[in-house]
Amino acid sequence: MTDQQIVQDGFWTKARRTLGRVPFTEDAVAAFYCATDAATPTPVRATLFGALAYFVLPFDVIPDFLLGLGFTDDAAVLLAAFTTCKTYIMDDHRAKARAWLLKEQAARP
Repeated sequence: MTDQQIVQDGFWTKARRTLGRVPFTEDAVAAFYCATDAATPTPVRATLFGALAYFVLPFDVIPDFLLGLGFTDDAAVLLAAFTTCKTYIMDDHRAKARAWLLKEQAARP
């Protein structure tokens, strides 16, 4: 399975599950919108899909179920990808991410 398939199959479930638990959810959602944007260059898309796949997969260097530590490696990988690709994550990607977060937060009990 490719990184893109892993992300497309599991990203939204993981984003919903981590909402409010990790400080980088908005950035991850913006990166998803950038990675799925046809206008984004292929190398940038590959970088973002790789980082997002690492976030989606539950078992990595530090498993996500370890409280307090589980997402630290995910955050480091995502931060590296965001820093590398920041000029391609546009305002509209960030606006879509904020809109998604607001919708999901409003839907929570």
